[in-house]
Amino acid sequence: MPPRFAEVALPVPLRSLFTYSIPARLESEDLIGRRVLVPFRNRKMIGVIASLAENAIELERVKEISELLDPIPALTPNLLELGQWISHYYIAPIGESLNALLPPQPDLRQEREYKLTEAGAEYLEELVARGPANEKDVAELAVLDGAKAIDKQWTSARTRKISGGEAAADRLVRAGRLTWSDILLRRQTRTQKIVAWKNAGHSSSAALDEKSARVREALIESGGPLQLLLLLERARATKRVVEKLEAAGLLIIWEEPLIPEDDPWESDYVPPNNILNAEQSAALTEIRNYLDAAKFQAALLHGVTGSGKTEVYLSAIEAALVKGKSALVLVPEIALTLWMGRHVRARFGPRVAVLHSALPDQERAREWWRVRRGDARIVVGTRSAVFAPLQNLGLILVDEEQETAYKQEETPRYNGRDTAIYRARLEGAVAVLGSATPSLESYQNARSGKYKLLELKTRVENRPMAKVTVVDLREDFRTHHKAAPVSEALRRAISARLEAGTQAMVLINRRGYSWFLLCRSCGAYLQCQNCSIGLTYHKSRQRLECHYCGFAMRVPKACPKCAKEYLYFVGEGAERIEEYLRDQFPKARIARLDRDTVRTKQQFQKVLGAFAKGEIDVLVGTQMVAKGHDFERVTLVGVVAADLALGRPDFRAAEKTFQLLTQVAGRAGRGRLTGEVLVETYYPEHYAIELAAKQDYIGFFEKEAHFRRMLHYPPYTALASILIRDKKIEHAIQWSRALEAVLKPFESHGMKALGPAAAPLSRLRQEFRFQFLLKTPKRSILGQALAACIKYCEAHKIPETAVIVDVDPTSLA
Repeated sequence: MPPRFAEVALPVPLRSLFTYSIPARLESEDLIGRRVLVPFRNRKMIGVIASLAENAIELERVKEISELLDPIPALTPNLLELGQWISHYYIAPIGESLNALLPPQPDLRQEREYKLTEAGAEYLEELVARGPANEKDVAELAVLDGAKAIDKQWTSARTRKISGGEAAADRLVRAGRLTWSDILLRRQTRTQKIVAWKNAGHSSSAALDEKSARVREALIESGGPLQLLLLLERARATKRVVEKLEAAGLLIIWEEPLIPEDDPWESDYVPPNNILNAEQSAALTEIRNYLDAAKFQAALLHGVTGSGKTEVYLSAIEAALVKGKSALVLVPEIALTLWMGRHVRARFGPRVAVLHSALPDQERAREWWRVRRGDARIVVGTRSAVFAPLQNLGLILVDEEQETAYKQEETPRYNGRDTAIYRARLEGAVAVLGSATPSLESYQNARSGKYKLLELKTRVENRPMAKVTVVDLREDFRTHHKAAPVSEALRRAISARLEAGTQAMVLINRRGYSWFLLCRSCGAYLQCQNCSIGLTYHKSRQRLECHYCGFAMRVPKACPKCAKEYLYFVGEGAERIEEYLRDQFPKARIARLDRDTVRTKQQFQKVLGAFAKGEIDVLVGTQMVAKGHDFERVTLVGVVAADLALGRPDFRAAEKTFQLLTQVAGRAGRGRLTGEVLVETYYPEHYAIELAAKQDYIGFFEKEAHFRRMLHYPPYTALASILIRDKKIEHAIQWSRALEAVLKPFESHGMKALGPAAAPLSRLRQEFRFQFLLKTPKRSILGQALAACIKYCEAHKIPETAVIVDVDPTSLA
């Protein structure tokens, strides 16, 4: 007897699956891993079938699956298991964990459907009789009149087209004149027909007529499916020929969203030289041996900046493809998918798909299904690409594995790097983590033998490392008796590069013009009204902004607290550095690269493309310019305020500073010209700055690991944070005290619970925040403690969204 019920995971913050009955029409389908549309409370939701069952409790309450959304399962068995591991390891609801693995559904949109009540019908008659008296009445009349129609759905999309319609609908709902429910509607999208040769056994064109044979040859030569219009052009055939072949069962035709291709760098991109040196060849040989073994293996590729790690990646991908395997390449930021994607596409062509969250839903869905169908065997993407549905996965590459951008800051709070390792274990694949500055956790795993250690100790073609000079800003002030945005040494160095006709990069890891606005009379600084943080001044927009919640205000003429006019802008950001350099070098071509100047892929490409072509002399930027890029004419890198991160309340502050300085120093001297790096700091004696200047990773690891071991921090302990938040401070304090009692018994098992204490950002988006930090050498104890907290919250009706559990946190803010 076929299973009658399905356990469905829904994207809601509840830690359970939901049981639905399977309609008779679907009983013969392969259902596990399929997306379905199901009724949930007063709306329809998209979920994924996690398992099947023959019996269900309380049969009279079980609702039926409304619709099956995919022709094949979206999630393979391995991906389902991966989602369940994420739910267990990161203490996340199973529905939200599995939802992170699913592709977008671009042809569905969620809307509200409004319906007229009896009170609404009476009010409509009254409005018509007396006539609208003002704009509010006009809007309400239009909304009620639309909702009255029985021949069409009256949705929020229609309401938005009426001037003041949304506000009018809200008023009418509150007054009981309208009711609403959530519905899912099909979105009208432009599509294109895609054609593929279906009958693989039909190996000869002998039995086909001339036009049909041309169609077959065009599809075979392309190596995959073609757009119908492109196929007709290449085969010099008509639609009738294609329709005849489809009717004969030789072609398969489907529709995909019509998405314009847009990659302005592709046309003039020249693939890099693929000749490997001895160190690269040795590393590649090891990776090939792991692929030959056809079982799980993790390795750390530790290579200095400019050592050619990318070329090892490309050759490793080629080795995986030769063995019939697919490959996954992860990069930490969306910006780097452009750079890495160009390299991979130049070598492997249309077999490559790019996946990241900034793609439009239609484009991301198209790429995702190309991968699921097997049309693309290589994926390049950010952390979410770790869930790409690649078949026969043989190789996972994680570039810049130390980057905190691999950590998801929303539920489920997974780390893309660690998830990649677990996925490789599930698939029996090889995982290679690459970095010039590995995280302490990964390097410790390599030292202990958990990972294999592969090293590239020299730059390609034995090019020298850039010379690093630490500029002591204390001495600079004593000498010049002024505090300029840029030191005199860096200003002279930039001038010399402009005279020589080479390029310079300046890193300042702060957006905006000034850090905050201070009153020199009463000492107060202007703070965000929603968050416990100072507002950043943006001169180009003439306003103060919060980079967390988006609150903005005009710059006041006087202090809001004491009404004095002694306001002072403190600190310099990227915008101020750019302005200063433009004043100093009016003839120079200067550009800025940060989130304020580039918000789209096209803008990012435009700036970096111009810099690569030599159309920009000096590039000022935040950490977006610090890693991954390869510009041969850059001979100077300046780091402004290098010690900014050292003052943060984070045990990783020194590690992040060392990594950032080492990475940005690696942008200089990557071509045949020698490079120089100037690091400005008020704290030149700090070991992170001293050792970054020497490019001495081993020395830094030994020093930092000693402190971590003594203070019981990763990689020597398991770590988790619990954040309690609420708009009412008394609730946050009450729940924090309750969880303190829950955690207390676990301290006798070796766990240390620090807190509750106000979080470093004690108020964020109008919510008060308190924090626990849990440390234990035994991860099993940590899991038990967190599970006990979750169980207590469920039993005492503490809202799911009020308690945030973060396992292996990368930020403690």
